[in-house]
Amino acid sequence: MEVDHSENFPVASVLLPKALRAPIGIIYQVVRTAADIADEGDWSAAERHARLADFRAGLDAVAERRAAPVHPLLFGKLAGVVAQFKLPLAPFYDLLRACAQDIDTRRYADRAALLDYCRHSANPVGHLMLHLVGAATPENLADADAICTASQLISFWLEVTADWKQDRLYLPLADLKRFGVTEAQIANGLADDAWRALMAHEVSYVRSTLVRGAPLALRIPGRLGFELCGAVHGGLRFLERIERAGYDVFRERLELNAFDWCVVTARTVVMWLSRRVGVAARSIEGNA
Repeated sequence: MEVDHSENFPVASVLLPKALRAPIGIIYQVVRTAADIADEGDWSAAERHARLADFRAGLDAVAERRAAPVHPLLFGKLAGVVAQFKLPLAPFYDLLRACAQDIDTRRYADRAALLDYCRHSANPVGHLMLHLVGAATPENLADADAICTASQLISFWLEVTADWKQDRLYLPLADLKRFGVTEAQIANGLADDAWRALMAHEVSYVRSTLVRGAPLALRIPGRLGFELCGAVHGGLRFLERIERAGYDVFRERLELNAFDWCVVTARTVVMWLSRRVGVAARSIEGNA
C-alpha cells in the first residue's frame, strides 16, 4: 500500500489477487470521488458539504437497492460489488464523514481526536479489504485498524510541510505543547531539539501501533497476505528514514529509494517465509 493519506487503496499492486483488482478499483473510484469533493477544486465549504450530501444520497440509494440520483454509473458499479461480496456500507459512510471533517477541521487537540479521525478516514479501507476476502473477524479487524491508522499517521509525518501549506496540521496540539513546539516553528521548518523530541515521540507510537497489527499479514493467505507484509515493512522503513534524517521532514519529502525497496522486499520475504513478524516495537518511552 502507498503510505499516503490521499491514496489509501493498493489499486495498482500486481500482488493483489486478480479477482480483487476490479472490485477494489471500483471502491477506490468511489472513495477518490468523495475525497476530491472535499479537497479539489475551488468550491466553498458550503458547496463541498452540499456535494457530499448528494454523494451520501448515492450511498443511500445503494443501501436501498435503487438507482442513484448522482453518479449513477459509479454507484451502479458499487452496488454490484456490494451485492457480490456482501460488503457493509458502514465503512463508506465513515469515509464520507472523514471527507466532511476535512472540510472544516484543520487542527486536532490531542491524539484521541486524531485517532478518531483515522478511524473514519483510514480504518474503513482495511475493513473493506477484509470483507472482500471473507476474513472480517474481530481479531483481524482490530489488527487492520492498527495497520491502517499507523500508515495514515506515517503519511502525516511525511507530509507536514504540504499539509501546512493547506493550513492543516495533523500533529496533536497537546503534543506540540508538551514538547515546546510552536506552529511558527513548523511554518519556518525548524527541526531543533524540541521538534526532534516531538517526532521521536510520534514515531515511537506509530511503530508500536504498526507492529501490533502486523500479525494480521500472517493470518491472511496468498498474495494479499504477502502484500500486507510488504505494507508493514514499507511503513517501518519510512519510520527508519525519518529517524535517519534527524526527524527533519521539512527540507524535502522523504521517499524510499531503490536500496530501501530492496530492504523492504527482503524483510517481507523473511517475514512471509518464517511466519514471524520478527520486529520489536522499539520505543523511547514504553508504548506511549
